[in-house]
Amino acid sequence: MLKTTLKTKLQQKANLIRQDVIKMIGEAGSGHPGGSLSAADIIAVLYFHHMNHRPKEPKWAGRDRFVLSKGHACPALYSALAEAGYFSRKELLKLRQFGSSLQGHPDQLKTAGVEISTGSLGLGFPAACGMALAARLDNAGYRVYTLIGDGESQEGIIWEAAMFAAHQRLDNLVAILDNNGLQIDGLVNEIVRIEPVAEKWRSFGWEVFEVDGHDVDELVVTLEKADAIKGKPAMIIARTVKGKGVSFMENEVDWHGVAPNLKQVRQALKELKNNE
Repeated sequence: MLKTTLKTKLQQKANLIRQDVIKMIGEAGSGHPGGSLSAADIIAVLYFHHMNHRPKEPKWAGRDRFVLSKGHACPALYSALAEAGYFSRKELLKLRQFGSSLQGHPDQLKTAGVEISTGSLGLGFPAACGMALAARLDNAGYRVYTLIGDGESQEGIIWEAAMFAAHQRLDNLVAILDNNGLQIDGLVNEIVRIEPVAEKWRSFGWEVFEVDGHDVDELVVTLEKADAIKGKPAMIIARTVKGKGVSFMENEVDWHGVAPNLKQVRQALKELKNNE
């Protein structure tokens, strides 16, 4: 169990990320709230506890790398980067504006802290595998973390990269599956079923863990276990709720890529503030 102070801190950071997501997407009038909200706890634990990084030195060679393969969930990543100090929090309300450094998908050329531009699903995961191989070839000590979606897991390139990473024995690589069960068109298991997903990753040569993706205790402990695995990469399957934290968004596929109106923003923020 985490110390109460650390657990509270991480829960507060995740709640802040969720509030930022609602504000940003509401202000922009477009974006992807559902999958951003489901990933908030995972991203909070990575950036505010687990990863080794220096916000004031975004290109520090020894930093751990994080790749958001499900790039449409970038509002959650932008919130974490701003809160960590990579750029001013004032930039968050410029999401998706013309000329803004915070576009609808991560852009490594515009946004401090973004390791690689992602958006086309399936792109980020193999790039993360390449980063992990580069670290080993360079005898570098940094680790690579990547977050993929369950809908994204229908992409063939995900499984090609999974074979590559296992073949290369990339034990400096940890992938996390945001397994919220929904994608843009509906239920993942009704569109292209990915279950039994844990068995599939094991059969591809990965060490597999399964966790509650909203339990910061479980996430912290499991990330530590994943880092300790030797000889193969690790996959953490995180069971999550799309739209987590906002009652009218939870488990509702319509909130995959729709912005809340002003009334809905106010309601969502009220609920999230009550959970502080």
